[in-house]
Amino acid sequence: MVNRRGLLVILSSPSGAGKSTLARKLRDWDPSIRFSVSATTRTPRTGEEHGREYFFHDRETFQAMVEREEMLEHAEVFENLYGSPKAPVLAALAEGHDVLFDIDWQGGQQVRNSVRAEDVVSIFVLPPSIAELERRLNSRGQDPQDVIAGRMMRSRDEISHWAEYDYVLVNNDLAQAEADVQAIVTAERLKRSRQPGLMDRVRSLNTEFEERA
Repeated sequence: MVNRRGLLVILSSPSGAGKSTLARKLRDWDPSIRFSVSATTRTPRTGEEHGREYFFHDRETFQAMVEREEMLEHAEVFENLYGSPKAPVLAALAEGHDVLFDIDWQGGQQVRNSVRAEDVVSIFVLPPSIAELERRLNSRGQDPQDVIAGRMMRSRDEISHWAEYDYVLVNNDLAQAEADVQAIVTAERLKRSRQPGLMDRVRSLNTEFEERA
């Protein structure tokens, strides 16, 4: 098997467009992909556990982590801080795993501008319509109406960053969007630049030709 470098796969979208669902399905498709569990200062929702959905910290702890440069990226969203702890990401890459990020455009921008920029594959997920986006937010039953209204107001700004991404999908049909994300990851894994052992494999094939001469 030809060795390759790991990928940093970024999934971003306005809240409700489906990035978290697609992230979960991508990991179901390939369990070897490591998920970058974000840190946040927001209050845990019912059923959420520290270290599983998020690392839940108070603001002081979170800011101390930022000052110690322990975050790969961080941003303030809806009056709460969010960020990706650096150590687990680097450990996963060192073990040869791809790492998946479910983050907003601000976090995606920081990861793309990091020292691992050449390993980033960024995917932006659009909703089929604004009306459908609002319907999905309401159907989740997770947030009060004022929070949903805030998410809808922010969605326009989030969508404006679509052109910064390598790939853009419209999540009109979940099964098709899931297949598209899998195809993107598969193609990116096979890129020549991401297979450092490929030159040795070609040299080996050329040696076989010479031995047959």
